Amino acid sequence: MENEDNLSDEFRVHVVIPSKPNPILEKLIVFKVYKRRWFILFVLCLLNCSNSMLWLTFAPVADQSAQFMGVTLDQINWLSIIYMVVAIPLSFGTTWMLDTLGLRITLVLGSWLNMLGAVLRFVSVLGSLVSAAKFPVVMGGQTLCALAQPLVIFTPTKLAALWFPEHQRATANMIASMSNPLGILVASIFSPMIVGTTNNISSLLFIYAVPAAIICFLATVGIRDSSPPTPPSASAESSTSEPFLEGIMLLLRNKAYMILLLCFGSGIAVFTCFSTLLEQIMCVRGYPNDFAGLCGGLFIVFGIVGAGFLGLYVDKTKKFIEATKVNMSLSALACIAFSVVSQMRNQRIALAVVCSLFGFFGFSIYPVAMELSVECSYPVGEATSAGLIFISGQIQSVIYILLLQGLTKPMADSPFSTCSAGDASLSWRVPMLVMAGLCSAFTCCFVIFFHTEYRRLDAEAQAIGKKPTLTACQTVKSQTLTTRQTPTTSQTDNTQDSDQKEEQASG
Repeated sequence: MENEDNLSDEFRVHVVIPSKPNPILEKLIVFKVYKRRWFILFVLCLLNCSNSMLWLTFAPVADQSAQFMGVTLDQINWLSIIYMVVAIPLSFGTTWMLDTLGLRITLVLGSWLNMLGAVLRFVSVLGSLVSAAKFPVVMGGQTLCALAQPLVIFTPTKLAALWFPEHQRATANMIASMSNPLGILVASIFSPMIVGTTNNISSLLFIYAVPAAIICFLATVGIRDSSPPTPPSASAESSTSEPFLEGIMLLLRNKAYMILLLCFGSGIAVFTCFSTLLEQIMCVRGYPNDFAGLCGGLFIVFGIVGAGFLGLYVDKTKKFIEATKVNMSLSALACIAFSVVSQMRNQRIALAVVCSLFGFFGFSIYPVAMELSVECSYPVGEATSAGLIFISGQIQSVIYILLLQGLTKPMADSPFSTCSAGDASLSWRVPMLVMAGLCSAFTCCFVIFFHTEYRRLDAEAQAIGKKPTLTACQTVKSQTLTTRQTPTTSQTDNTQDSDQKEEQASG
């Protein structure tokens, strides 16, 4: 037996298992957490951050990149779009791999694809290659990095479920998930800084390839197991995930999950549109590119801060539904405010505040919603339930971007516009109102129609002999039922008195 004083690493619970004849049998189960879970989480965060840095390497320096490789800006944009194109079909295979082959194989494969893509991008811009071959080889490296994205971005929920106890799962998911926007922020800051200093794309690609190679080494050597020898919780100990195809069918028949799939997928699409179109929307009203970059940075930074607070709160209270509904409602209000303020001139402070609030309430939903997807779909595999929501978000992102771009209307060039000639003639007033309307409509649907039990928490509670965790709706129902079924003291006394009188009369 282990030392019972080592409470930080190991804890014991008694499971009461009643049999048919009603004797009570106690079974001792030991749940244990391992310090190396933090190393795996650290490697995943680095890998997630590196992959998003490689994704947006060229976007902040598109003009210099196009000139260096001798291509057009549209071709440079495809270096970012390829991530979305590859992610949608590959996501189904990734969910199967995580739930079937395990966490270690998925992470190691993702780290190698990420590293090989980064190295290939650097090799492509060396002097030994002819100019015409540079862009195709860069695109090949970028495609390898895009193949790694689903392997990395689906992993946080699975890692939290397998390695972390129930009071740390949301926090672990939050830390791993928010490393992705952190990488976007790093690329947005350092790409212009590096190219502005060296005026050489080769140096930029080399600097981004070095951390990818280091992370690949750490993942290959340091991650030795997909799951710990001793589980950290009852749900991890039971390990009763449904087979992949059966899990898909269960999710499609799960009303609560389908509502979450559509509504939160719409939220992901709105945030993608915001990040992609922010500069084009703001330049029409005379805001310079550096201020648009500042607003995008505030959106990400405050989103990470909000996710940190919300993750810690949900870990302590287990109020997944309440936290998600409140934050979705507040982010919808922030989206409405942005759609109005962004069409006004000389409103820098108001725009900065709105973008900060939009990120604080909107970004913070992501890790909590991923945990909620597992709670409402248990025992379906974590990668499957979280992965389908990501796929929904990617598909809706493509639809929303095409829709909003199609709704733009030609307008006369304004003297205060800071856009290029092509962008200055487009009005974003109607598309912004449509985006706010879509965000509000799906938020209302989620708040009104989404109700579910915490299936994973209930399974863990039953395994250790505790009362199941009740949602707010269930709590109200149980209190109402108790009130209806439990007689008051006066009613009980009156019944007893009447029974005594009947006995005396019959005697």
